[in-house]
Parts: sequence; C-alpha cells; structure tokens
Amino acid sequence: LFSWPVALTAGIAANLGALALILRRLAEPVIRRHGLDRPTSYVLLLCLLALLEPVYDSISFGQVNLLLLALVLTDARLLSTGSRWAGIGIGLAAAVKLTPAIFIGYLVVTRRWRAAATAVAVAVGATLLAVGLAPGASYAYWTHALWDTSRIGDLSYVSNQSWQGVLARLSAPADPDRLWWACGVVAVVGLWAYRVDKARAVGDVRAGIALTGAAACLVSPVTWVHHLVWLLPALAILTDRALEPPRRGRRLVAAVGLYVMLCSYVVWLWRYDASGVGGFVGGNAFVWTALALLLALPVRPPHPAFTAPSGGPARPAPAPRGAAAATR
Repeated sequence: LFSWPVALTAGIAANLGALALILRRLAEPVIRRHGLDRPTSYVLLLCLLALLEPVYDSISFGQVNLLLLALVLTDARLLSTGSRWAGIGIGLAAAVKLTPAIFIGYLVVTRRWRAAATAVAVAVGATLLAVGLAPGASYAYWTHALWDTSRIGDLSYVSNQSWQGVLARLSAPADPDRLWWACGVVAVVGLWAYRVDKARAVGDVRAGIALTGAAACLVSPVTWVHHLVWLLPALAILTDRALEPPRRGRRLVAAVGLYVMLCSYVVWLWRYDASGVGGFVGGNAFVWTALALLLALPVRPPHPAFTAPSGGPARPAPAPRGAAAATR
C-alpha cells in the first residue's frame, strides 16, 4: 500500500505508540501508588525500556508484539474496571497472531464468560474478514503455512526460547520428540491454570495477565527473543513489589534480575554451540526465566491504584466470587 520509507516510518510510529500505551498501563498505577514524580519516572523508564532486548528487537524487526501486548493490556484494564467491552482487545490480538489466543483461555479459567465470548466472536469475525479480503493468502495460511513450523527457521536456533526450543537443541540435528513436547505443554498449562485460578480468587488481574504471558512464551512452538515482551507485565509486578516498604533485598534482586536478564543478550553466547551443561543452562536462559515467573510470581489482592481509571480517584476492585460469603 505504501512506499518502503513510508511503511518503515509508519511501523516504527505504531510500535512507539504501542510502547507508550504499554507504559501507561503498566507504569502509571505503580507511579501513582508509590507517589513517584511522573515526568522523571517516565523519562527513566523510556531509557530503561530502550535497553530491553525484546523491545529493541520488536521495533528494529518491525514486529507486531508490542501492538498485541498493548491490546491485551487494554483488555486487562477493562477487566479490572468491570467494563462490558472487555474481550475485544484479546480477540483482535488472537486474530492477528495465534500466541495471544492463550489469553482467551485466561478468560475461561477466570470464569469471565462474557469477555471470553466477546474475544472469540471478535477473533472469528476478524479472521473471516481477512478471508473475505484475501482469500488466497488465507487459504494458504490455514491449509499449509500454519502447520509448517520450518518456514520461520530452525527450531533449534538459540533465539527460540520456548519449551520446544529446549527439546530441539537437545535433539539436534534430529527433530524434537513430539511426545516430550506435549507432556511439557500439559504440565505448563496445568501449572498456569492453577496459578491463574489463585489470582482469580483474590481478584488479581495483573498477576493473571502476567502469568499468562509467561505461559505463552513457554508453550508456543516458537518463541523468538522479540516475543518476550510478554514478560513485561511480570517485570512491572516485581518492580512494584520492590518499591514497597520495607524494601527487602530479595524483592529488589528479583526485579533487577529479571530486567538485567532481558537486557543481557546472554543466550547469544551459545549461538553456534548450545551443547553441554553450559548450553543447556545459558542457552535456554529465557525459558528458565519464564518458568521461574510462572512458579513464583507473587499473587495477592490488588491495591486500589490498579483498579482506578487512569488519572481518576482510586476505587476498590470488584470482590471475587465467594469473598462476600466468606466475610459474613
């Protein structure tokens, strides 16, 4: 539709706009809750985000990950405030790329039936619209390209930081065992559903979204490093905990550790040879990071700052089902 320079400029502008929205959704409640200076905080955060490998790569490769994350976080905000429009962002994200479809699973696990139905309807509607606009490309995708994971590169390449990437590097040059992959996915999904249900029980939408992002990185057949923007919600939660008084060292270590890991480019040390113990540990560093987040990300009732409209007065989060009965 456009010349290359115009398309390039539009893509960068769209990603920067999405990044601004992501900052608004993730950082604004933390800034407001802890009484931080807003201009200073945003300038510092922009500088810090520029160093994150997933963010840098998403912009430099012209990828859509930041746009999809912005859609999902917008839905998370709508869920926190009880809006009837919740589900539209997740549905659009799932129509553009399959990985965010796990967030529809999040809506089901948390029993948000209306939002789940909205997300499915929007995803199906957008997909059918694409079929109508580009029937040839849609037919090629759904009948062939979707099932051919080799079309996007070698699964054992160190940039593939998913569970399947781990197995591919262990079995290279042979293909990874599908049974082991399926068993790992079932285990991850079971753990994810358990932890998301715990977050639902206390009304913690933030943690539910962050846990789902970590699970998405693990179960996707291909998770390139630039896909790891799905870990940003977890980074926001850890940062929020690190700023709480009393400022305990382990909270700060967790937040800084995740940030440094996402800036480190560490997996590229094993770009040409991921064999041995060092390759298994370091070459899959982001996989272990996502798994650690899925296991240990803190879950608790939300602070009012995370349920109030941006810039408006705080209001309590809707009580989870069963909470009212438990207090009678």
